[in-house]
Amino acid sequence: MSIRCAFVLCCLCLGLFRPVGAEPALRVAVLDNSPSMSFRDDKGQLTGFTVELLHLLCAELKRDCRFEVSSLDQAQNGLIDGRYDLAGMALLDTPERRRRLVLSKPFFRSVSLWFGRAGQSAEAAGQKVAVVRGSAQERYAQEQGWQIVAVNSNGELDGPLLNGDADAALIPMATALGLMQRAAFRDAGLQHQVIARLAGDACLGIAPARASLKQEVDAALERIKRSGAYDRINSKFIPFRVY
Repeated sequence: MSIRCAFVLCCLCLGLFRPVGAEPALRVAVLDNSPSMSFRDDKGQLTGFTVELLHLLCAELKRDCRFEVSSLDQAQNGLIDGRYDLAGMALLDTPERRRRLVLSKPFFRSVSLWFGRAGQSAEAAGQKVAVVRGSAQERYAQEQGWQIVAVNSNGELDGPLLNGDADAALIPMATALGLMQRAAFRDAGLQHQVIARLAGDACLGIAPARASLKQEVDAALERIKRSGAYDRINSKFIPFRVY
């Protein structure tokens, strides 16, 4: 075998050469502490409604995907600066987000709940409210003039509320269901109220530099819904229809 052939064979074995026409893996930002959407199971593996949907999406796109755990705020910034191709998390479709990012067609209908201690009112001025940093809930709380207690993921929203650092928390419905499985949250005697302005369509985020992915992603999501796979994942993780 010639030296040149041996070198090429070695590179192929090491994965240094990519076949002509092969696409690089998509870099997908995901959360790992947002039950029941995206979290780690008892074995430490990523799972949840969004994670399983993303696996199906990558299969439909016929692309390898590399999942990278991030936060909501970092994922959005990462789409803009090119670190990620997709943000595999439920991003509420807002005018501000549309100015910064490319959004997929909606894949989820989101409703947010205000949770507070007994006697606390959602209309109270100046209250300290736990929200996820970079979220639509954070912007809403800022508009209300509330004091912000920011965390990095939905799964952390109960902490400030239960330890007294916050008077209330704004929590997406699907996450609230997951948190209510925790005894401390369930037994805290919290009251809740639906925040109508925080109900809306949630989308996947797409890097502006990869805007051409939108058509492929939208078509793949539609095929997943038509196949019945979407409903199966929905039933597995969430006890009500999310779209």
